[in-house]
Amino acid sequence: MKPRIAVLLGDPAGIGPELIARLLARPENRARADLLIIGDRRELDRGMEIAGDRFDYTVVDDENAAATDSDVPSLIDFRLPDDAPYERAASTERGGRYSLEAFKEALALTQANRTQAMLFAPVNKTSLHMAGMETGDEMEWFARQLGYDGSFCEFNVLDELWTSRVTSHIALKDVSARLTPERIIGAVRLIHDGLKRAGNAKPRIAVCGFNPHNGDNGAFGREEIDVIAPAVEEAQKLGYDALGPFPADTIFVRARDQKAFDGVVTMYHDQGQIAMKLMGFWRGVTVHGGLPVPIATPAHGTAFDIHGEGRADVGATQKAFDIVTQMALARLR
Repeated sequence: MKPRIAVLLGDPAGIGPELIARLLARPENRARADLLIIGDRRELDRGMEIAGDRFDYTVVDDENAAATDSDVPSLIDFRLPDDAPYERAASTERGGRYSLEAFKEALALTQANRTQAMLFAPVNKTSLHMAGMETGDEMEWFARQLGYDGSFCEFNVLDELWTSRVTSHIALKDVSARLTPERIIGAVRLIHDGLKRAGNAKPRIAVCGFNPHNGDNGAFGREEIDVIAPAVEEAQKLGYDALGPFPADTIFVRARDQKAFDGVVTMYHDQGQIAMKLMGFWRGVTVHGGLPVPIATPAHGTAFDIHGEGRADVGATQKAFDIVTQMALARLR
């Protein structure tokens, strides 16, 4: 039995509809899952026109009428009540509201296991905030919508390498105070569990230090000695295959070139993001780890600058689909 995946078109002002058109025009993708697209039919058709790729789909009233075990996707023609045209290539309240309302429908279906996972094309954070999203990012907003108060973390994935982080969208001056053994062990646990859900039976995890050169034995910072190393030792006692702390300026070379690790836990946002995006910006994926439902999206943004030009790269969207399909299968089983 194939999993069913909720697919969202992303912000209509960006490249999302074009990316979904390219993704679903590939027969091998349509064969791997039952696909329920939640979005404005006109935006999907426009995306196919921009992409120069087409596929057949069936319009349904709700998920109960969606096809099962079929290579033809179903579409819920989702529109805002005002049904006005969208402004293109710009952050707008309407674009953000469309994204949030589509999210709500997809989250409800996935939480109820009517769909086993959710894939969404890029959204725009400015638009989401203009539309009333009060959280710092959509991942925290997802958790609130799902009524989930457990631990969660944004995973960034490039090819087979995953990263998680102990802190995320906070000022750098506040990072050190947020580094605790409990938070670091939690980040190790989350990435370990995420990798296992994605099919990696025995994840190997590297933990970054915080200071340059790991603080050089305390010469300029003791976080590695007092906090991070004890956390790694405790994670090992709990059964995780974790090592570190490693200097952040070399660990990604070992993880990528030597294939020494499957996941890297970083201490703050840019410590991992810069490395991952330099290694492959258009292949990167964001997985919303720790949430009770599988959710993935391309790591790049809405690319307003190339909207409508027909040259959006589907690589990251394809990888996000690959990951979320594997996670949906694990949930289905």
